[in-house]
Amino acid sequence: MLLYSKHKKNAKGNRILVSITVLGSAGPIRFVAYEEDLVASVIDTALKCYAREGRLPLLGSDFNDFILYCPMVGPEALSAWKGIGLFGARNFTLCRKPEEKNKVAKEGDGARKGGSFKAWINKSFSLRVSTN
Repeated sequence: MLLYSKHKKNAKGNRILVSITVLGSAGPIRFVAYEEDLVASVIDTALKCYAREGRLPLLGSDFNDFILYCPMVGPEALSAWKGIGLFGARNFTLCRKPEEKNKVAKEGDGARKGGSFKAWINKSFSLRVSTN
């Protein structure tokens, strides 16, 4: 019976210790994952561990909002549908995906184009007094 349970555990593959640094957090999150685990599932597990530990800043739980980088592989983000063990690294960085801004402005929506109210106030109060 003991031999059968050992064989069943190794059926999924080798386990690795993954260390994920979250930008803005105090330190890395470490947990054990299988080499065949998808990057998306590793991001999901990291977010769950992060929330369980009560870390700040609050991140949320949707793994689709995040990107995983590996400094040893290159500057591009890792594909969410590849195995985590394919990269040969154990240290990763978790970042939020950049928010896509809606660059198409609707005309007639009442929005003024130009600077902000704060910039207008600063400009109007910056009176120059000439000294003779």
